[in-house]
Formats: sequence, structure tokens, C-alpha cells
Amino acid sequence: MSKQTSMPASTKVPTGSSGASAHKAAPSPVPVAHPWLAIAALMIGAFVGMLSETSLNIALPNLMEFFKIPNATAQWLVTGYMLVIGIVLPFSSLIGKWFTTRQTVIFGLLAFLLGSVISALAPSFAVLLVGRLIQGIGTGLVLPLMFTVAMLIFPPAKLGTVMGMCALVIMFAPAIGPTLTGIILGKLSWNWVFWFFTPFLVIALIFSIFFLKNVGQITRPHVDLLSILGSIVGFGGLVAGVSLASKYGWLSPVTLVILVVAIVALVLYARRQLHLEQPVLNLRIFSIEAFRSGAILVMLDFAVILAAMYLLPQYFQRGLLVAVALTGVLMLPGGVVNAGVSAIAGKLYDGFGAKLPVRCGFAIALVGALMLLFTTSHSPLWFVVAAHIVMMVGCPLAMSPAQTYALNSLSPMQSGDGSTIINTMQQIVGAVATAVTTSLLAIGESHATGASPAQAFTSGMHLGLWFVVVLIVVALLVSLKIKNFSHAADHPAAEQAVSEPAQA
Repeated sequence: MSKQTSMPASTKVPTGSSGASAHKAAPSPVPVAHPWLAIAALMIGAFVGMLSETSLNIALPNLMEFFKIPNATAQWLVTGYMLVIGIVLPFSSLIGKWFTTRQTVIFGLLAFLLGSVISALAPSFAVLLVGRLIQGIGTGLVLPLMFTVAMLIFPPAKLGTVMGMCALVIMFAPAIGPTLTGIILGKLSWNWVFWFFTPFLVIALIFSIFFLKNVGQITRPHVDLLSILGSIVGFGGLVAGVSLASKYGWLSPVTLVILVVAIVALVLYARRQLHLEQPVLNLRIFSIEAFRSGAILVMLDFAVILAAMYLLPQYFQRGLLVAVALTGVLMLPGGVVNAGVSAIAGKLYDGFGAKLPVRCGFAIALVGALMLLFTTSHSPLWFVVAAHIVMMVGCPLAMSPAQTYALNSLSPMQSGDGSTIINTMQQIVGAVATAVTTSLLAIGESHATGASPAQAFTSGMHLGLWFVVVLIVVALLVSLKIKNFSHAADHPAAEQAVSEPAQA
């Protein structure tokens, strides 16, 4: 395995420097000979992980027929995967202090590769589920490291560009997942959905073995067992609870018990982290306003995307009565636009900062959401595709600048915790947004009395879209706090606060 390398003692912009000039002058905290080759391993691994998160939805009917299982059982392939990610993600910062970056990434990629092979060869549903859970371990390890490594091996002048590429991975993979899975299932069996991941993982392993080095400090801090237990029960229970709520209802006894236990565990977990000298997850960085504002915007943006992407494919099929194969084709233009805008948004941050792209992005997304609110069960397909494209211009335009703004406000030692927090919150917010949207869709359908099934579904979709509109409006209000650039050196008081335990 690679040697442990310490990051330079001083990596900040000199005190008093600010704005675009300081942003461009600062060097990378950890110099790497080939940074793009090093980050490629993480980008490919994260892409496969996010692709796997959404691509399996379209394959569930095939799996239900093959294994002779009901829909509630098959859904555990999706819920279980998200559950494991929700459990593993909060520990990624702690793992980075015990093992080198290279060790963690290689282990994560091997776990995902092993899970893919087990799933592809699964003779029973139980074996398939085990493989799927192992895949979740790999995604939970690799996903937050992509952002942490990017923040450390690239200079601030290039952070916008590289974070734009990271955002492309996060947002483009879910957009094209259903399309790729539909193509595979049209020609091959469900097994090939899992075989499809393996060549990408092998390529990522090669990059990580030859080009990735350790970018963190191996301090091996004390591991607080109560924090570990609180994290597992809290984060895992919250993901499981909201996932079950979309199936059994928010007021069902099982859902309520799981959610109450999870929330209590999270409150106790957060309180403990704020008072520990060496917390498992440094929640004190929320005292930095730039990080707090940027992180909230990333969460809201991700919730908008998942809620809209949950409704739109179903609207094509159930509202406009479009075939499954054509639905994948109609979703593709928005996915392609998403990819292009993600890269452009990163370069905009490098040149202009976060304020302009973030505010414009949410304003454009609001236009797209309002366009969808004017649809009916007889709307022309071009109009719906155009609304989707408008949203896929706005959401990625805001995503990477907001994330870069948040993480750039942290010191190198805090970047791992910041990345872990944002990615953990994304998974939880994504699960909550999907569950709330599902509930609103069902309520809207049930109240559309006397309407045809297509009209009823469209009414339910509109209720779900109002939730999307509210999220965007809240994001626009939060974006008023965003400045152009943020630097760790600009927050000395906050940095002192995060280095000391809170007083009881």
C-alpha cells in the first residue's frame, strides 16, 4: 500500500487576502504529479455508485418475475442499498484518519466489484440482496472521498472546474441510469445490469493503484463506540424510516417507531459530537456560515432533482401514456444537458464565484418547474421535454458552485468532515424528498374523483411539483447569503470554534 503522506502544515490563503485574486493565487494543499489521473479513479467509482442507485428501478419488474417475489420484497434492493450507504457514509471521515486514501478507495472499489459479481451470478433473491448491500459499502466509501481528494489536490483556481466534473458524476449518472438499463434489458437479461458495472470498476482500480496517493493525515484517533452506535441507528434508521413511509404511510406504527428512534438517536449523536474532543464527525463546522449556506443549497438542489426525476418518468408513462422504451429516449436530452451544464457551472465558479450561477440556476429551475405545473394529460411531448431541459439547466448550474463554495470555506483538515456531512445529508434528503413526493402524488391522485387514470395521475404529479416549487423558492432565499468566493482564511473565529469542544 502507499506511504502515508502528511499534508503541508500551512495551506491557507494568507490572512487578509480575499476575492478572486486570493482564490487564484493559492496553491493546492497536497501537490500531486497527475491530479486528473488521481481523481479519475474516484470519479469513475462514484459514477458507477450513483448509476447503480437509480438504474435498478426499471429492472425491478424483471427481477420480480424471475425470482417470483412481490414488489415490497424487490424494493429492498433499492432501500437496502440506500440504507447501507446511509450507515457507511458518516464514518468516511473517521476511516480517512485510520487508513490511507489509497487503501480506502481500493477497498471500496473491490467491495463494489465483489458485490456486482455476486449479484450478477445470484441464484436466489437472498444472494442478490447480499451482493447489493456489499455494493452499498463501496459507494459509501468512495463517494465522499471524491470531493475530499478534489479539494486537496487541486489549487483553488481550478476547484470550480473539478467540482463541476464531480457534480457531473453525481447528477448525470442518475439521469442516464434508467435509459442505459432499459437498453440492456431490451437486449439481454437482468444479470447484465450488474455485469455492466464491472469494466468501469476495473478501470477505476487501475487508476487508483498507479496514480492515487494519500492526501490526509493518519492520526488514528480514539473511536467512540457510543458515537458509532448512534450513527448507525440514527442515519440508518432515518433512511429506512422514510423509505418505508413511501410504502406504508407516514402514520403507520412501523414507520413512526423507526423514525422516532432514529431522530432521538441523531439528536443524542449530534450532542455527543459537539462535546467530544475527537468527534467521529466534526459537526462544529456548521458554525461557519459559508459552509452552512452552501451545504443547505446543495441539499435543496439534490432534493429538487430527485423529486422531479421521480415524477417525470412516471408522468410520461402514466400521464401521457408513453411506452417505457420511448420514456427513456425522452429523458435523455435533459440528461445530456445536465452533463454539459455541470462542467460549465464549474468554470463559471472559477471566473465569477458562486453568487451569480447559484441564483441564476435556481431561478431557471423555478421556470422549468412552473412549466411542468401547466401540463395536462394531453400536453405535447416537446413541451414536457423542454421543461425537463430547462430544469436540467438550472439545477446543475447551482449545484457545483454551491458545493465548492461550502467546501472551500473549510481548512484542509476539515474538508473530509465537510464532504462526509454533505454526502450523508444528500442521501438522507434524497430519501426524504422521494418519500414526500410519493405521498403527495398518492394524495393528489386520490382526490381526483371522476377523472381518468391519466388525469388523476397528472393531478397527483402537480401536487408533488408544488413541493418542488417550495424547495426552489427556499433555495432562492438562502442563496441571498451567498458571496462570490469563500476561503478558510476568511473565517478565523469559526475555525477556532470548530477546533474546540462545545461547553456543556
